[in-house]
Amino acid sequence: MKKFLKFWFPVIMWMGAIFTLSSIPDLKSDLKEDFILRKIAHILEFAILTFLLFRAISAQGGPASGGNKAIIYSLIIALFYAFSDEFHQSFVGGRQCSFRDVGIDSIGILITFALCYIKNRKRSLKLN
Repeated sequence: MKKFLKFWFPVIMWMGAIFTLSSIPDLKSDLKEDFILRKIAHILEFAILTFLLFRAISAQGGPASGGNKAIIYSLIIALFYAFSDEFHQSFVGGRQCSFRDVGIDSIGILITFALCYIKNRKRSLKLN
């Protein structure tokens, strides 16, 4: 239970935060840079989700927790959640389903994927 609370509870809470933000009909600000800020937020929220997933999967133990497998599984789950988030938005008034946003979410996912891969590679080189 301690392991779940330490590693998986943050994943669930972050997914809940993304879901909650996606439920708000109009998330626009009056700032001139609103579009750019919203896209940066997409990148960051999915970069964080991917990191939290990688952290949880790595701590799980078993065959999926080994380095590159954990990275790939976290990428797949985060990408699936990005698609489901856009699908969810299609049911929220004032929001729309945009595959362009999935592409923007993917930037955050891929940045985290690359950082985890580089860190994992450095760690495996040190062990050899």
